[in-house]
Amino acid sequence: MNTPNVLTITRLLLIPGFVYYYFSPLENGDGIAVILFSIAGFTDILDGFIARRFNLVTRLGTVLDPLADKLMLFTVLASITMRGQIPFWIIAVVVIKETLLVLGAITLFNDHDIVVPANGYGKLSTIAFYTAIIAVALDMPYGRIMLYGFVMATVVALAVYVNSYISIRRRQMDLIKK
Repeated sequence: MNTPNVLTITRLLLIPGFVYYYFSPLENGDGIAVILFSIAGFTDILDGFIARRFNLVTRLGTVLDPLADKLMLFTVLASITMRGQIPFWIIAVVVIKETLLVLGAITLFNDHDIVVPANGYGKLSTIAFYTAIIAVALDMPYGRIMLYGFVMATVVALAVYVNSYISIRRRQMDLIKK
């Protein structure tokens, strides 16, 4: 167990706290939920930075980190959808995108022991997600517009990942033919 893994586990543990405070009748429940969500976003950035900078990447971390990200993503989107703050189609688009990414990643890893690395579009999508969710959760002006920007960024990220997946599959098939 190292620092990046502890940060990732902390992010997982923040999810129930977010849900509790987001739906609580407390006057400042939304604010506390947003703070927990912001802490989760910070730990996401920090654990990746520490893991790469100090060569602390572990198999546990490579599994837990994306799991924590996706659980937080789905939990927050489901929560704000349940409250009627965003339309259902947004969570549907994100679930489809994430499902396709996971299936593609599993296929490449199982068939060729290859991992498609994160790209700039995926990171931009994550930043857009955190920014938009904070804006929507706090009912800030233009929050929904920012959320639509997140959806566009996530679709672009999916297209880039699909392109990478296809390129890797083609290279693998070319190697098999030779």
